[in-house]
Amino acid sequence: MARETTYLELSQDGGGAHKFYEVTVDGTAVSVRYGRIGASGQVQSSSFPTEDKARAAAAKKIGEKVRKGYAPAVQGQRAARPVTRRQVSSAPSTARATAPVLWRFRTGAAAFGIHVDEERCWVGNQAGDVYTLSHGGEVLARYQLPDGVKCLVADDFWIYAGCDDGGVYDLSSKLPFKAYDIADDVDIFWLDIREGVLNVADAAGGLTVIDHEDEFQWSRKSAGAHAWMVRADADAVYHGHASGVTAYAPDGGGELWHTRTDGGVLFGWQEDRAVYAGTGRHSVQRLAKHTGAITATYRCDAAVYSCATSPDGRHVFAGDSSSSVYCFDADGRRLWKLRTGSGSALSMQYLDERLYLVTTDGSLVCVDASEAAITAAQQGSVPTAVDVKSAAALPVYTPAASVAAVATVSAAPAGGVVVECVQQGGRLRVHVVSGGYEPTWNVQFPRGIREPGARYVVDGLHAASGGFYRVRGEIRRLV
Repeated sequence: MARETTYLELSQDGGGAHKFYEVTVDGTAVSVRYGRIGASGQVQSSSFPTEDKARAAAAKKIGEKVRKGYAPAVQGQRAARPVTRRQVSSAPSTARATAPVLWRFRTGAAAFGIHVDEERCWVGNQAGDVYTLSHGGEVLARYQLPDGVKCLVADDFWIYAGCDDGGVYDLSSKLPFKAYDIADDVDIFWLDIREGVLNVADAAGGLTVIDHEDEFQWSRKSAGAHAWMVRADADAVYHGHASGVTAYAPDGGGELWHTRTDGGVLFGWQEDRAVYAGTGRHSVQRLAKHTGAITATYRCDAAVYSCATSPDGRHVFAGDSSSSVYCFDADGRRLWKLRTGSGSALSMQYLDERLYLVTTDGSLVCVDASEAAITAAQQGSVPTAVDVKSAAALPVYTPAASVAAVATVSAAPAGGVVVECVQQGGRLRVHVVSGGYEPTWNVQFPRGIREPGARYVVDGLHAASGGFYRVRGEIRRLV
């Protein structure tokens, strides 16, 4: 039988769906490619005993999409829907002294994404590059994602990058995978993730919550647009937007409180009992998590693009639109203001007396925030910053778009856990085959590489509080 391809699109006015669905039958093999118009999409492949069964399966898939409003189209005639890139300005700093920068790594494009943990530093930029570095500034790895990185977030061991293509990529193993595919009418501004549940703040001031199976749970539209803040804990999801901060119940999205802040929210941070909102009106404001009451205000000299705290909240840091970085005590008293030397800080994180910034000129900057180093800097004595060079020989890891990109093994290695893709209630789920696990629980698993009946081996599984397993380490297909 000749190879047959059917290409469909669904595009709605007013910012609705804008996606494609392509089915190819080649003998007994059926492949499905789907995603946002203009993107490469994800691929799923299946094989059938006969060509007739393959054609019947393909016809069923096409019929289901047509009934949902998809129609035949010519690929390439519709353009990809534009995404919102954060337009920021960065003025020269008015600070009298420069921060004590230990090292600086230039990524080549404006950078918003940062995550720093005990092992390494992560930075993602608008060119789709993600780098990991040691705390000493050595470049360890590089990933290339399909579109600009809006933010990097961590959920225990797992690291995720939210991109302008609407995908959220799991970077926790050597080969990145698309873990979540955000709805076409959601223009990602910021993300947070907790126990596998993804919270998405968007350009329109919306909040969308998606579970570990990449399935929609609930959404809310807050009072203001441009939602650059979302933070989540066990009690609430905290959504910062142009009209302040709104807290929603994590189960169902009922509004718990709303507080109007001193200007639109441009960034957010959280500690155990408080959330911090950086605003366009030159301040960071601390809000009590249970009541929404503003309990402290930290005054800067320009719009606040980013903020962070020391782990105990004893110090509050802020980066403004004029290339300055600040430190305050918990009560709001300004302790210092210094020039970054690398533009305005669009995101920041503090760890072990070091303040890490990602900036408008695309740099990841490591600042010595110890009292001695800051005092010396205020007196004009700063270290010579090391300009970190990227290792040209480093491999570049790109996302696996289909099962064909996954490494194969003929037997499970010692300590590996075997899982299997199964059809369940019309959906393709992944369950554990190896002993010692609850066999009815689903495994959070990349949709793009699921194939009915296929078995995979993973390095490890971790139980989540929602009654499912999360994969840790490399995924390989058993053949």
